[in-house]
Amino acid sequence: ILCLIQMAAPGVTALIDPLSPDIDLKPFFRLMANEAVVKVFHAARQDIEIIVHLGDLVPHPVFDTQVAAMVCGFGDSVSYDQLVQKITGARLDKSSRFTDWRHRPLSEKQLDYALADVTHLIEVYQHLSAELVRENRAHWLNEEMDVLTARETYDPHPEDAWKRLKMRLRKPQELAIVQAVAAWREREARERDVPRGRVLKDDAIYEVAQQAPRDAAALAKLRTTPKGWERSATATALLGAVNSALALPREEMPKLPKSFQPPEGSNAAAELLKVLLRIVAEKEGVASKVLASSDDIDRIAAEGEDADVPALQGWRRAVFGEAALKLVRGELAIKFDKRKIALFDL
Repeated sequence: ILCLIQMAAPGVTALIDPLSPDIDLKPFFRLMANEAVVKVFHAARQDIEIIVHLGDLVPHPVFDTQVAAMVCGFGDSVSYDQLVQKITGARLDKSSRFTDWRHRPLSEKQLDYALADVTHLIEVYQHLSAELVRENRAHWLNEEMDVLTARETYDPHPEDAWKRLKMRLRKPQELAIVQAVAAWREREARERDVPRGRVLKDDAIYEVAQQAPRDAAALAKLRTTPKGWERSATATALLGAVNSALALPREEMPKLPKSFQPPEGSNAAAELLKVLLRIVAEKEGVASKVLASSDDIDRIAAEGEDADVPALQGWRRAVFGEAALKLVRGELAIKFDKRKIALFDL
């Protein structure tokens, strides 16, 4: 539920109450769609998901200060208050961070806290934007924002919703139930305009997949659903999804893709690549997390040029990927030189 919108521009700050019965958010959504206005967020993904859900549009152009900070060397996933303090010297009052923003009326202290959340964004944006230009890294951030503002990022097909769930289930029947129930929950949440967890929590999906309840009596025995819930229309719809999954022929039930297993001998290469990653990240002043993930490293070690990973694409390839491939091919070495780690071509 969107409880409060905080906005700031040079010389002006504003709070919008989307819970007001007379509120019209159309002007806000028009602003989000205005290509002449840069929309600055910190850790933008969740905010953009809400805007897509309520306004059926992806804000553009967008500048995510968390991503920009990682590109500029402020560390992995730096928090907003840490970033504000490092750039502006200001310390944010965090005493109201556990506020229930659905409650009305909000106190003056809570409103001030909400405004402080965006007041410093302008200065942070200006600092990071200038740093990106100075270091010739603006195009790095642009590539990241292209992914962040791509429509397909926010419109997953309901039948693929189960893939986002982290559940240790492997039996085809369990996976079929998870797929059917997760797809039903996705459609239900969109139709009712509520978070997925409000329809059915992830742990309930897990228990439903394990127990495979076929009727209300079986559903009532589950620990993860409220007492009496099994008689609701929502529970009836859930049981329909479960029974449709159980009716599938076994050969049509989903299977987990085989997990990636690094071939024998690639572990040593992966360890060297991790050292290389630290060297490059420190030299370039970039958070290592932005350059390559652990999965990227393992796949480059095992597959070399054939690895289909972000670290071998776009700006990451130029900064880290090419050196990583040279190391795997034996064309680059790491050595200690006067107590410092150095790279040299072979």
